Amino acid sequence: MVNIRRFIPLFDDSVSQWALEARLLRWLTFMWLFFGLVMLFSASYPVADDRHGDGLYYFKRQLLWVIASLIIFNIIVNLPIKKILGISHWFLIFFLMLIFVTLIPGLGKKAFDAARWIALGPIPVQPSELIKPFLVLQSARLFGQWDKLTWRVRITWLVIFGLVLLGILAQPNLSTTSLCGMTIWLIALAAGLPYKYLGGTAIGGFLLALLSISIKEYQRRRVMSFMNPWADAQGDGYQLVQSLLAVGSGKTWGVGFGLSQQKLFYLPIQDTDFIFAVFAEEFGFAGGIILLSILLIFATLGLIVALKTKHPINRLVAIGVTIVMVGQSFLHIGVATGALPTTGLPLPMFSYGGNSMIASLVSAALLIRVARESSEAEVVPLRRTTPDNKRNYRVFEQKK
Repeated sequence: MVNIRRFIPLFDDSVSQWALEARLLRWLTFMWLFFGLVMLFSASYPVADDRHGDGLYYFKRQLLWVIASLIIFNIIVNLPIKKILGISHWFLIFFLMLIFVTLIPGLGKKAFDAARWIALGPIPVQPSELIKPFLVLQSARLFGQWDKLTWRVRITWLVIFGLVLLGILAQPNLSTTSLCGMTIWLIALAAGLPYKYLGGTAIGGFLLALLSISIKEYQRRRVMSFMNPWADAQGDGYQLVQSLLAVGSGKTWGVGFGLSQQKLFYLPIQDTDFIFAVFAEEFGFAGGIILLSILLIFATLGLIVALKTKHPINRLVAIGVTIVMVGQSFLHIGVATGALPTTGLPLPMFSYGGNSMIASLVSAALLIRVARESSEAEVVPLRRTTPDNKRNYRVFEQKK
């Protein structure tokens, strides 16, 4: 009989039996999520009050997504990773089809000149976000048994991965394409694929990015404004300039929770793509160090889990999830601080958006599941000696 309580995080009584790394990752994930919700409450309040007449509008919707995501989270941490891997390819293909559906005029929902969403009633679905954990799973599954597969299977899946990247790039969404491409490439590197394949793929990806920047004028302007945002502080450099002002205003200890000035309609998209800038303004350098510490501890635990597990596919899943969660966070922070060109990547578990929340908690759950399995030793019971066994053994010896 299924124990429903195990699907609710607060009532999961099996946690005490988990491995230490799994328990630490679980609590670290919840801490990360808590800080994210607190920050979203502050960052989204002014814009929600202005647009909807309710300062809690975005926060309440995010809470609903968190509840749904946590149920999925707890289902995954209690499912064998082998079963999840067995169905991951179907999810990948499903979300790949949805990515191409977003490119069909009238079906794809546009925002900021990019068709990245499909509207299912009041619920916007962003397949490029939801596909991330399944891209990690299928990449780990492919490269983890690369030597055992035929070239036909290898090429089939490489083509599918290529279609995923091209579909996301066509939306256009260069930042997510780059993150997904780097994740696949680093998983292949960790699997030990020959450098001639990796080198050729890296060169191809770099040329594809250059081609995209050359064709898309707004991407080219973003790169140019990143080089010197103050040259056009009221135009292409406006977003980055306002972000830098927010980060700089925080100084050492921040201006205080809820007291950010840049979120008052100066900094665009402050509750999603630039939420770290608001966080840095309100909590300062000290708050930034705490957040970076959480990311570094998460990355360290992820690598420890990857090193402990003996199963090659599980090891690659742990590495891939760590890259997606921590890598995307560093890219977001790099954009907000002017270290990288302006892109549209959310900060996992901080930025507003149900699709990002589901993808983040599913990814964290996969890493925790790998951590659980990596520490579970197979105990083979010894056959108990009975009088009948002894008698059979003597008969066997006499026959010999």
